[in-house]
Amino acid sequence: MRPMIRAGLVSIAFLLATTAARAEDITVFAAASLTDAMTKIAQTYATATGDTLLLSFASSSTLARQIAAGAPADLYISANQKWMTWLADQGLITTNSRYDLLANGLVLIAPADSDLANIDLADKTDLTSLIGDQDRIAVGDPDHVPAGLYAKQALESLGQWAKVEPRLARADNVRAALALVERGEAPLGIVYATDAAIAQNVKIIATFPENSHPPITYPMAIPQDRSKPASAKLLSWLLGDDAGAIFAEYGFNRPETSPKTQ
Repeated sequence: MRPMIRAGLVSIAFLLATTAARAEDITVFAAASLTDAMTKIAQTYATATGDTLLLSFASSSTLARQIAAGAPADLYISANQKWMTWLADQGLITTNSRYDLLANGLVLIAPADSDLANIDLADKTDLTSLIGDQDRIAVGDPDHVPAGLYAKQALESLGQWAKVEPRLARADNVRAALALVERGEAPLGIVYATDAAIAQNVKIIATFPENSHPPITYPMAIPQDRSKPASAKLLSWLLGDDAGAIFAEYGFNRPETSPKTQ
């Protein structure tokens, strides 16, 4: 092999090795409702940058508590403002790293083969009249799961909470509530619009009025003491058009207001 060609191959090999060495693992804690979208995001981002996203999905409350206990998350994406603010109030997110990433809607679902037809949700709607005496409505636990908190607020706004609350099947996260309806174990469920969109065996029978609950937004931030260039680069990329197109595939919207929330 001629010396010039050999030198060129050595230079390319060195460049590839250096690039690989710069690639980083980034641990992302994300709300369960982001499972499908973030899984595709991770694949796309790895191809574009070489960095690997290590994804952990659970209820936003569970993830926030894990971060507060010292879990090594490089980026946290919550399904509501409450749990991000809970971390911020303890000084556990990096200053000026909090942004509103996504928006969502809240829907009432039933199994795909259900006889229930579409309904209009209003203050005269009696959801318990749509289920049997022993049946329950699947929902993320309103005591801590964001989807459940939004559901509670919507039902309170519609004057339904007192009647519906004893008839709830409280799940650990919104995907668990979705699964109860998909399997036919619950005749109704309250989930995000994006969850219903990716499900195979459910149908949407109603959409909760936007004014019945606070806007459903997904803030993200870098946890305190985990700030590094790779995390900041990912955060910026998630706010961009490439990520936005992927989120849109899964039914997410961008918030109408400015993305900066801190």
